[in-house]
Amino acid sequence: MVAKSEDLVHEDDVVKLKRHIFALKRESLPPIVTHNMVDGGADLVLNELRRLRLFNSSSDRVKVVFHPEFLSSNNPVLGMDYEDFVRGCHLGVFPSYYEPWGYTPAECTLMGVPSVTTNLSGFGCYIEENVDNPSDYGIYIVDRRMKSVEESVQQLTDYFIQFCQKTQRQRINLRNRTERLSDLLDWKRIGLEYRKARQLALYRKYPECFDEGNLGGGEGDENQFVVDYITRPASGPPSPGVRSTFASPVHNSTEFIAVGELH
Repeated sequence: MVAKSEDLVHEDDVVKLKRHIFALKRESLPPIVTHNMVDGGADLVLNELRRLRLFNSSSDRVKVVFHPEFLSSNNPVLGMDYEDFVRGCHLGVFPSYYEPWGYTPAECTLMGVPSVTTNLSGFGCYIEENVDNPSDYGIYIVDRRMKSVEESVQQLTDYFIQFCQKTQRQRINLRNRTERLSDLLDWKRIGLEYRKARQLALYRKYPECFDEGNLGGGEGDENQFVVDYITRPASGPPSPGVRSTFASPVHNSTEFIAVGELH
């Protein structure tokens, strides 16, 4: 039996909804920023949007909603926490010119969200060293080391096109593959690298305090956390069991892309 619309929504609610829709109609273009900015004429993001003439006109293929505020569930505009927002995105974009590590693409990876990064970020270099063909796992790495700016921009564009041409099923499979890289980012593994880096820095500054050849990374056996080099995935892998900690959300037809800052 198919339910009728009047059985699902009360008539009074339909009237209220129509009133709200009518009240929101405007002749001008929708704003690109959700807040009145202090000294908006000097804001770098807004100036770049103005330069590119991204004013949310009906002909713009890219629509912008600039929300200059930290995400919080108490926010009246986007009432959701950062983690919930990331999980609802299809792609994270962080093509930084320099990033010592890059926690944002790492957070996307842990939550099963594909992302774009560069080989001038610590995260991008780390993934390249440990994963064969990272794009098959949803980590698109733009070459900003050996390519010109124009070539890097073209490569970034190609990644966008490649991702947008995927079907919904292919994107879900890609999210599952991305989530498989979470073991690479486990703190039991990453923490060892931090401790080894600290020990190395202390050794170079105070070599007299160390025994020759003793640069251990800390307590515990390092080899117990070693993860083998991750090879290219099979062409059509089955969907793995989803861990409760990093469950992938159910998608709808709405596309969201989290865009990082281009340095």
